[in-house]
Amino acid sequence: MSSQFGFIDIILLAMFAGFIILRLRNILGRKTGHQGKPVRGYFPKGMEVLKDIENNEAIRTGNVDEETKKQFLKGADIAYEQIITSFAKGDKKSLKGLLGKGMYNDFSQVIDERKKKELIYETTFIGIKSSKILEFKKIENIYKVTVNFVSEIITCVKDKNNKIIEGNPDAIKTVNDVWKFSKNMWSQDPTWFLVETSNK
Repeated sequence: MSSQFGFIDIILLAMFAGFIILRLRNILGRKTGHQGKPVRGYFPKGMEVLKDIENNEAIRTGNVDEETKKQFLKGADIAYEQIITSFAKGDKKSLKGLLGKGMYNDFSQVIDERKKKELIYETTFIGIKSSKILEFKKIENIYKVTVNFVSEIITCVKDKNNKIIEGNPDAIKTVNDVWKFSKNMWSQDPTWFLVETSNK
């Protein structure tokens, strides 16, 4: 008799486990074989918030809430530092994953030119003093976000004989940059690419 009750218990537990699995699949979703490989990107959280309001007046007017801005700027700060340091090192591979096509070509040209002239760029990134979103724009299916970065950097350029020809390796320089990032709203890649730079 007890073995019969044990058998019923096992069936009930199996049914309960099946129910839980089905619920989890409904909540979390399941793989379909079409997701593709994971992409290392920047500011996915900011992207998700923007995606939620992609048809909202907030994008056109720039009236985006502070939490959205904060999430976006976290990723933008990381990207800014990485681009600055990768450019100084001449690391084209890292830059390619962060720059728009036109920007990448411009950066590559400068890197190739200084390599040809045997110039050495030494850059120490001290930190970002402030970063602020100046503008949100949505043009058709493209998001564009303009950010003002104020950072502190030590930088100098040396020739092949290690002689300083520009900058000062002992002085901290305050840099005021205005960068524009862009993203296709339909892209599965969460990365926002740098497409334009200027100095304030």
